[in-house]
Amino acid sequence: MDKIQHTTVPTNGINMHVASIGTGPRAILFLHGFPELWYTWRHQLLSLSSLGYRCIAPDLRGYGDTDCPAPAAQYTSLHIVGDLVGLLDGLGIQRVFLVGHDWGAIIAWHFCLFRPDRVKALVNTSVPFTPRHPKASLIAGMRAVFGDDFYMCRFQVGHNFNTCSFY
Repeated sequence: MDKIQHTTVPTNGINMHVASIGTGPRAILFLHGFPELWYTWRHQLLSLSSLGYRCIAPDLRGYGDTDCPAPAAQYTSLHIVGDLVGLLDGLGIQRVFLVGHDWGAIIAWHFCLFRPDRVKALVNTSVPFTPRHPKASLIAGMRAVFGDDFYMCRFQVGHNFNTCSFY
């Protein structure tokens, strides 16, 4: 683990903590889930860097040693994908293999939708792709099925998610 380098990269108006290893021409960007950090990917970083990949695992906006802007409005997918595009620009990387888990998988799908020109391939784990339904609330559905103590429901503040139907 002492081979993994830790840096702070300014991007999109924040400072992002990044763990990385490897110098190969092929880069892999790993996106962690909730409530995780770069550390989720420590084994993959070491293993894949030994095969010649440049492996990068940031703490996403609001996590770990990456800045946490106060307004909740600054945590949209556009902001987070913008952070990652700025990270790649700062590291001089044009295109990456993208790997996401849990919350990171959702961000990875948005990254592919917003910036397909920056992605060579996508691998997501643990979360199936579910297109957003324009009249349904994911949180209301989770609350209806699993109750208020479900981890996604616990962290909602100031919203009435029970007003939408869910399929």
